[in-house]
Amino acid sequence: MPTSSPNTSASSATAATSAFAHHLSVRAELESLTTEAFRPELADIDQRPTLDIAKLMNGEDAAVPTAVAARLPLIAAAIDAIAERMARGGRLIYAGAGTAGRLGVLDASECPPTFNTSPSQVMGLIAGGREAVVTSIEGAEDSAELARADLDALVIRPDDTVVGVSASGRTPYAVGAVEHARAAGALTVGLSCNEASALAAAADHGIEIVVGPELVTGSTRLKAGTAQKLVLNMLSTITMIRLGKTYGNLMVDVRATNDKLRARSHRIVALATGATDTEIETALTESGGQVKNAILTLLSGVDAPTAADLLAENAGHLRAALAAAMR
Repeated sequence: MPTSSPNTSASSATAATSAFAHHLSVRAELESLTTEAFRPELADIDQRPTLDIAKLMNGEDAAVPTAVAARLPLIAAAIDAIAERMARGGRLIYAGAGTAGRLGVLDASECPPTFNTSPSQVMGLIAGGREAVVTSIEGAEDSAELARADLDALVIRPDDTVVGVSASGRTPYAVGAVEHARAAGALTVGLSCNEASALAAAADHGIEIVVGPELVTGSTRLKAGTAQKLVLNMLSTITMIRLGKTYGNLMVDVRATNDKLRARSHRIVALATGATDTEIETALTESGGQVKNAILTLLSGVDAPTAADLLAENAGHLRAALAAAMR
């Protein structure tokens, strides 16, 4: 019966020792994180009435907006920097693993129908690829090399922004993405839910939303996930407002791809102009269904081709195009 050589046995023992040491290091690191803290006062939660648990969870969630409010100046600074670069043609790219990655993919996927962005303008990268959106591929989060490869496939440019998202603030995929993007000259944002995180330290703009320990220990899809969703909503939505994708609070760049959105387009034009249904339908038809253009023709009296030219000359900002048309 073959036996292992002394060198092979020694090598295996060294590898096992190294793996165990790494395990202990990661465990100690996690135990130091606020998001992973154990709450002994909730040790009997599984024995409480359902309504009591629901009230408790609702109360926990109510604290999240306050935690976000404490970081609004940092969020606003990041948005201004993102908008400046996107106005020059840059892209907004989220990178995360697990829940954080899924939230980034979700936010990115909602931008085309809401703001008529191209799929390449706002993108979400998740460790493990698209399959990880619906299937847990948690091991992928440990690979900074995977993040670098995913970003290299997109050819990162200086006007791009990469937002690393990680509740713990230590996820190698998110940290690796930010470090690689920053080295390429891109703007970087690190969004986490722990103070003094490696992710925030690696980024140009570190945003740490400290929501405290979770109801279920370590389940960062709860308060931490809610906090990340709120901040991602701000990053994309306010950036789009800065880029002229709205007129007041109206979604004038909405892409009418179904009956609901076509009805919404009509209503937006009505709210912006006060025109009759017939006038609105005519304007939308002549403008190829583009809400901004239809509003401009109705408010300024210019024809559809002139409206398109004015919007192009004013980087798509409807207010600026209206001002130019009225001169």
